[in-house]
Amino acid sequence: MSVQEYNASQPGLEAGGLKRGLKPRHLQLIALGGIIGSCYFLGTGYVVESTGPAAMFAYLLGGLLVYMVMMCLGELAVHIPISGSFVNYANDFISPTWGCGVGWSYWTTWVTYVPSEMIAAGIIMHTFVPAIPTVYWALFFGLLITVVNLTYVGTFGELEFWLALIKILAIIMFSVIAVLIIFGLIGTKAPLGTSNLLGHGGMFPNGVWAVFLTMVMILVNFQGSEIIGLAAGESQQPEKSIPVAVKNVSYRIIALYVIPVMLLVTIIPWKDAGLEESVFAMALNSYGFKWAGAIFSFVVLTAAISCSNSGLYATSRAVYALAREGMAPRWLGKVNKKGVPYNAILFSVAGCWLGVIAFTVDKSEMLYTYLLALSGFTGAMAWISICWCQLKFRRRLEQGGLGIDKLKFKVPFFPYFTHFAIWAQVACLVVVALNPDLRASLYVGVPMLILPMIWYAIWGKNLKPMSRENDRKKFEDIFQA
Repeated sequence: MSVQEYNASQPGLEAGGLKRGLKPRHLQLIALGGIIGSCYFLGTGYVVESTGPAAMFAYLLGGLLVYMVMMCLGELAVHIPISGSFVNYANDFISPTWGCGVGWSYWTTWVTYVPSEMIAAGIIMHTFVPAIPTVYWALFFGLLITVVNLTYVGTFGELEFWLALIKILAIIMFSVIAVLIIFGLIGTKAPLGTSNLLGHGGMFPNGVWAVFLTMVMILVNFQGSEIIGLAAGESQQPEKSIPVAVKNVSYRIIALYVIPVMLLVTIIPWKDAGLEESVFAMALNSYGFKWAGAIFSFVVLTAAISCSNSGLYATSRAVYALAREGMAPRWLGKVNKKGVPYNAILFSVAGCWLGVIAFTVDKSEMLYTYLLALSGFTGAMAWISICWCQLKFRRRLEQGGLGIDKLKFKVPFFPYFTHFAIWAQVACLVVVALNPDLRASLYVGVPMLILPMIWYAIWGKNLKPMSRENDRKKFEDIFQA
């Protein structure tokens, strides 16, 4: 059986399942929507404050790792574009027990992260309309993205396309203005040169080790690129659109993160950065562009809504895939007439609302700090699983006698690329374990990975998948010569 015949037979696609309503342009910006959230505009100040001008190298290393993960995901998604993506891949290539653990761990990633974006949107709207408390704004935006996700998937894709476009245009605007400032054309009478890069303690004022410590947090910022894999089962012509989307998103991630940060640390002293406001707005304000604060407040608002929107999409598709595999209640694997997994969406958004409530009730913010830290660990496990599955995928192809030259999309420099991506992320988790400030993520993250695995090993393995009994044989047929 060919890959195309296998895709056509998948029950999770057109035949009574999810619909292919995402256009290529939607797919290219959906992953960016998940990555460029409010944390990028607000949290970059923390990275710059911690590492100095070397922040650009931290983002460069993070971008390189994202590129490697995306290449691995691209190879899998092009040849097996099924809904649920790496949840199903982990189940079929590694083991169902591991797939259950990674799937529920990934679901937790977004259920704990989306509330932070909803709260960020609520804080911004509260500054505009102080009479309405932040929590009400957060719940309003939660309701908004719920309605969008419950409609036809094309509606979700269209909204995400325009929200992501706003963020990209804002970053480009900042970059253009920063270049003009650097060359002394606006905002200052003399060119800046390297005065800010080298004049306040050098390129590495806090040492090289600070770059690696901060990169762990940067990888949290980059989480969301894997949404392309989850969207593969609902995209039109995945064999054509996914390779383009993977390559373009990888390049754009580097361009939209590394270049703006490099310009940022060139136009302001790194010691001025912080978390009080968007560091991009602060930088432009310092050169007399007072309108920058209002514009970036709007941009942060759209970024928060966009990230919440794509995050809810990701977490609902993950739990939908778990249900189809028999690793979650069967009612979470149902879809309506429009091909929307409505139960999975409502279940996921309920978890997000609990996060919002926890944030507002716990004034010490300790509980929410632990939940937010959890998203870093669980996201890293999903990325490691993606690379691991691609490694197993190639090995299975070799065992089945299928020539690698027949692959339409391949990871370059295999297996070195894949191994580096895996072990670099393992190294990041080791850094987390050694850092007292970041170690909290392991206290909650490890149980959220292990407990579902224990449950599945004892009880879950006796549950039958939904409509996938015959798909096992079809899946195996792909790897026959």
